Amino acid sequence: MKLALVRLLFLVATASLFVVHAQTPAGKEIKRPAIVGVAHIRLRTDNVDAARAFYRGMLGFDETWVKGSDNNLLFTNFKVNDHQFIQVFPGLKSPTEDRLVDIAFETTDAQQLRAYLGSKGVEMADTLEPVKAKSLVSADSDIIGDFIRGISPDVALSFTVRDPDGHLVEFVQYLPRSMYAKDFGKHLGARRISERIIHVGVTVKDREAADHFYRDILGFKLQWHGGMKDEVTDWVAMRVPQGTDWLEYMLNVHDPSPRTLGVMHHFSLGVPSVKDSYQEILKRGMKDAEAPKIGRDGKWQLNLYDPDGTRAELMEPTPVEKPCCSPILLK
Repeated sequence: MKLALVRLLFLVATASLFVVHAQTPAGKEIKRPAIVGVAHIRLRTDNVDAARAFYRGMLGFDETWVKGSDNNLLFTNFKVNDHQFIQVFPGLKSPTEDRLVDIAFETTDAQQLRAYLGSKGVEMADTLEPVKAKSLVSADSDIIGDFIRGISPDVALSFTVRDPDGHLVEFVQYLPRSMYAKDFGKHLGARRISERIIHVGVTVKDREAADHFYRDILGFKLQWHGGMKDEVTDWVAMRVPQGTDWLEYMLNVHDPSPRTLGVMHHFSLGVPSVKDSYQEILKRGMKDAEAPKIGRDGKWQLNLYDPDGTRAELMEPTPVEKPCCSPILLK
């Protein structure tokens, strides 16, 4: 129960979270603002020290915006670049629980995007009032109070919706005075195995429903689709409207095991050379790492797994072979 409240409060406090259903002026269409890239992925762990050994020790990402103490950690962030990070929550309840908390994309105007989604019928609450984090502090919940007291009031603007598959999807606008902006240029160590999250992947049961949400409403664009066999589509890459990052639909996934779910709910880090990254990972002590391979999209890739089984894929953005199934569309 406490962990669930912490997750809720993070969405509130990191965003001054507005939950609204926009009222569209008669005869006036609300324009969708830019969605420019992946912002973050949030994951659960049952061993923070092991997660740190992987994300900080193995992948080389500095920790920043750590909330809580060593004995009562609420969450910690591993910074990929000034606009992207991997956030880890403690408290994974069991090996069968989904590690994925949410995925997020950056927008240039969170309030307008929220209004736009409301005009398209995306379900949100009816009030335009921001939820005040301090109003959620309960006298009988010390963990909530501690959480709220550690949050800056001007972190970012964001809001969260659920996509057709029930995944939490957050849209974030970084503010000039936010803790993110104050950290620009910092915590960008030379040991970073990558400087960019190029895509995130989630399971999709109904491609048509996902396309209506991500393509028709949000403006994501088809970049590539393919599968293990030429005649079957298992993966669909949907690029953000104003950027190069993409969301990957993971199709044809039925009753996945925890291991399979960790493979499907993943993120991908762009690297100049997968082979060089592989050698660096081995030097850092990675054991039993899979050898690099060329994927069905014609790109070199290397699959790594964090201690909880979430796949961290290293990928060269440019194909070295002709992709199967469909061309890669860049416009």
